[in-house]
Amino acid sequence: MKLKYIKLIVLSAGIFTVSSCKKQFDINVSPDALPDSNSPIEQLLPSAQVNLGFEGGSDLFRFTTLIMQQMSGGASQPNQTYEYYRHNITGSDLNNVWSSIHATTLNDLELIIKQGGASPYYTGIAKILKAYEYSLVVDVWGDVPYTQAQQLTANTKPAYDDDATIYPKLIQLLADAVNELNASSSVLTPGANSLMYTGTWTAARANWIKLANTLRLRLLLHYSKRDPAFCVAQITALVNTPSIQFMASNADNFQMRFYNVANQRNPISAFEVSRPNYLFADTRMLNLMGAKNDPRRAFYFTDFPVGSGNYVGVSATALPPSPNNNYSRIHTFLRGAVVTPGVGTNSAVYTGDAPQRMLPYAEYCFIRAEAALMGAPGSAQQFFTDGITASMQEAGVPAANITTYLAANGTLTGTNAQRLQQIIEEKYVALFGVTVEPWNDWRRTGYPSLPVPTNSITGSVPRTLFYAQSEIDLNPNCPGQKAASLQDRVFWDN
Repeated sequence: MKLKYIKLIVLSAGIFTVSSCKKQFDINVSPDALPDSNSPIEQLLPSAQVNLGFEGGSDLFRFTTLIMQQMSGGASQPNQTYEYYRHNITGSDLNNVWSSIHATTLNDLELIIKQGGASPYYTGIAKILKAYEYSLVVDVWGDVPYTQAQQLTANTKPAYDDDATIYPKLIQLLADAVNELNASSSVLTPGANSLMYTGTWTAARANWIKLANTLRLRLLLHYSKRDPAFCVAQITALVNTPSIQFMASNADNFQMRFYNVANQRNPISAFEVSRPNYLFADTRMLNLMGAKNDPRRAFYFTDFPVGSGNYVGVSATALPPSPNNNYSRIHTFLRGAVVTPGVGTNSAVYTGDAPQRMLPYAEYCFIRAEAALMGAPGSAQQFFTDGITASMQEAGVPAANITTYLAANGTLTGTNAQRLQQIIEEKYVALFGVTVEPWNDWRRTGYPSLPVPTNSITGSVPRTLFYAQSEIDLNPNCPGQKAASLQDRVFWDN
């Protein structure tokens, strides 16, 4: 990656990684885009990708990893993550991420799509990224502006679309993107402006196409609860099409690279530096891994005490604990290599160059395993094994330890419900650091089971988030704030 592309947005995106500021922005006026006729798509594409990378490790990551009890804010009182962990997530807390998504990333992508007609390689990537970003928006909020959105000053108060009508458009958008990336020529070729997939354009283009097809599988799997027959039929048709390729290894992971350079480090690691003692390992995650002697613990979390090989999490059902440092924290998998070993809790220094994972190959394997369990093509067992293996290889687990783990935990057994639980619980561990998707899986399947934190203000695990307060205030077409219980459901969760 050319470092200048990080610098294009570091002043704005860097803010999102460390706080949930409560400023209000009109999401239909891009704060950094040039006028339509002068916006160079060669600059917009890398900027949008970097924004996505920062978003992936920012507020939505923290909200959903706390909801899903992979991480805890329970011992951090009184501060943001303590409140988020007990489900006190307000509309004002969503202002920054809503603005970043709509006013920056999606607007930049829309400009590329509108202006890049003679450069289908650019518009193809932009459509993939738009589908990815919009899928997160629908998964988090349900009904959102789509048809009338991203029109800049032409429409500053877009109407809201029924979320069930948006998903098919996103799936079609991904198919259109593949067609554009397969075009025989393009006036402009992304080259170094393809940041998520680098190398020769021939190789990068193949990766973008694999991502588009794999993302289609993710979206189709979300229908599994609402319409399982449709889900199976659509996935079957997709995987049985000979010309369609999907992710095939960790080399195909959809992720953003970061660097051991000031203001260019992974946003998860940057938050740990700027907000020490805000995030801790959760007992729910550690118990699930500990019961299987999961070797990924040594890469995911610090041990406590340092050097003990023991991992200590915060329990949701024994809150509030006294604020202290006596818990495990995020480790090398999401923070990069250790530069200076710690002698006490949270004292290690990391490179911060871990990639921000957005859709890894391991997820593809678990999608196929679940789909096969439902009746789609493929071996649920083989994809289950492949998903565990890919996750452990990505974390850096030695081959011998992978073999040992698979021998003890790598065989699907029992009823279909029990097998589904095995698949989703392994996927839950494998997708540590991937924003929103573990929450989507829980809402679809009920796995893993989650206790309600003792001090939850809602009395139940959230199934949606509030609309940003800025959107409520500035857009009269917003349908109004969601119920305080956060139990509204997106269309596929019904």
